[in-house]
Amino acid sequence: MPSYSLAWIWLAASIAAEAIGNMALKHSQGFSLWLPTLAASGCFMLAIWLMSPSMKRLGMGLSYAVWAGSGTALTVLIGVLRYGEPLPSLRLEGLLLVVAGVVVLNLSARYVMRTGSLDDVPLVRP
Repeated sequence: MPSYSLAWIWLAASIAAEAIGNMALKHSQGFSLWLPTLAASGCFMLAIWLMSPSMKRLGMGLSYAVWAGSGTALTVLIGVLRYGEPLPSLRLEGLLLVVAGVVVLNLSARYVMRTGSLDDVPLVRP
């Protein structure tokens, strides 16, 4: 089982592979160009393979949620910075909510690592 820090490194590499795959997918023009199509397919397979070791340590729910949220945020940023896609305020607010969700999931995972449970989280309860 990888260490906690190493699991996050595997996950970060997986997120990067997914984002690169998304860029290749954009260049594939609907899978009509073979080189970008192969690059996208390879990057997506690599992303899943790299996520697997992180799931051993971080768990499936946290790993996938952070992967999906961070990959989404990174892909939006690449779209804006590299391809000149618009970033209207509503899209920016949605992006910030995704990032906030990833932060909360990370904090909850760290809390569980320290205490062993989320039962005593100092939040308002019904």
